[in-house]
Amino acid sequence: MSKRFSKIALGLMIAGLVLMFTPAAWAAEGAEESATFLTTDGARKLGGAIGAGLVIMGGAAGISKIGASAVESMARQPEAAGQINTAMIITAALIEGATLFAVVVTLLAVF
Repeated sequence: MSKRFSKIALGLMIAGLVLMFTPAAWAAEGAEESATFLTTDGARKLGGAIGAGLVIMGGAAGISKIGASAVESMARQPEAAGQINTAMIITAALIEGATLFAVVVTLLAVF
């Protein structure tokens, strides 16, 4: 990942945080109801979204680590490539299943 892309992503994250915590009264001029910092419904949705994002990042990190280790061990012992590949696919499927279950649980908090 290039430094330029990292700077753009960091800038967009900061802009998103600023917009997320900006009261609605500032965004819409003439709004009659007063804006609060974070409502109960908003906190529930924010928690679910953050939880789902963290779960996806964790699953992706786990699967990438499995793939990298499998490729490295296949390079060291090419004769065991079939067994390593089978073990890698089974482990990745288990991680994917746990990740999917966790995402469903976090999204249930939103709905």
